[in-house]
Amino acid sequence: MNNKQLKPVSGILLIVCGISLIAVLLLPLWKIDLVAPQYPEGLRLLIYTHELAGDVDIINGLNHYIGMKTLHTKDFIEFSVLPYLVSFFALAFIGTALLGQRKYLYLLLLLFVCFGILSIYDFWRWEYNYGHNLQPNAAIVVPGMSYQPPLIGFKQLLNFGAYSFPGAGGWIFISVGVICFFLVIMEWRQKNTPAFKTIIGFSVLLGMASCNNEPEQIIIGTDHCSTCKMRITDPRFGAELVTAKGKVYKFDDAVCLKNYLSQEKDIAVKQLYISLFTNTHTLTETNKAIIVQSELIRAPMGGNIAAFLHADSITADLKANGKVINWNEFIRP
Repeated sequence: MNNKQLKPVSGILLIVCGISLIAVLLLPLWKIDLVAPQYPEGLRLLIYTHELAGDVDIINGLNHYIGMKTLHTKDFIEFSVLPYLVSFFALAFIGTALLGQRKYLYLLLLLFVCFGILSIYDFWRWEYNYGHNLQPNAAIVVPGMSYQPPLIGFKQLLNFGAYSFPGAGGWIFISVGVICFFLVIMEWRQKNTPAFKTIIGFSVLLGMASCNNEPEQIIIGTDHCSTCKMRITDPRFGAELVTAKGKVYKFDDAVCLKNYLSQEKDIAVKQLYISLFTNTHTLTETNKAIIVQSELIRAPMGGNIAAFLHADSITADLKANGKVINWNEFIRP
């Protein structure tokens, strides 16, 4: 056998993977379940490659009260292209098996990993936009509260418990990716090519780049400050630290974050966030925020600073009686 050719078992498994991906077109990729006392049987949102299904109308009715946009299949361009992309990969797996060359398998893995990462990011972005961009005149407004469902796992949203997990189609998609990865490993052991090392190295870098670097929503009245241990009650002054390993520390005041950094000098910081003083009080990267210091600002722990995203959002009294400083100037001992 030519040492550049795939093993027969690899070809068979690739064809099985291709046929399995065709089934993904008919099965839900993802499901989000909502459970609350008034809905003991739960509500379910099903996400297919081509549409939203499940209890969409009921969920839209509930979303209206908290100011979220309603969900409609036609509003998502993804549903018009996803069936074609999944079909492409189904044919690509079968085509790779028929061509029988290792180099095409390596290329297929790279493309499949890129597609998976972009899909997960797009799903997270969709959840973030719908959970954070709320109507200010909604019937129910909880300061500092957002309604972004978890990417995967469980999250409490007011009196609803939200569970987000892959559907049958999603598990097939994940399984196909795992099989493709192990086929590459198996073929590589037969022939350790420089091309493979390049592909795998690039895939690892993409995987590292896809790690979540986003802040975790501070739940006002529930979360506690990691420094002073007090309950976080004012959404205007919250702060957050995300470590290199993804661990999140929450603070009720920027001064508590400052004190924490001075005490834990060895902590590997990935990103620091601070709540915006006005509007939705969204957590924003400290190096992108405009920091205003003033005696008029009554922060919980005496930090006396407030964060703004744009200069024109600074209130008139703070413009007249405060000064703009940068974050590094604030945390400097």
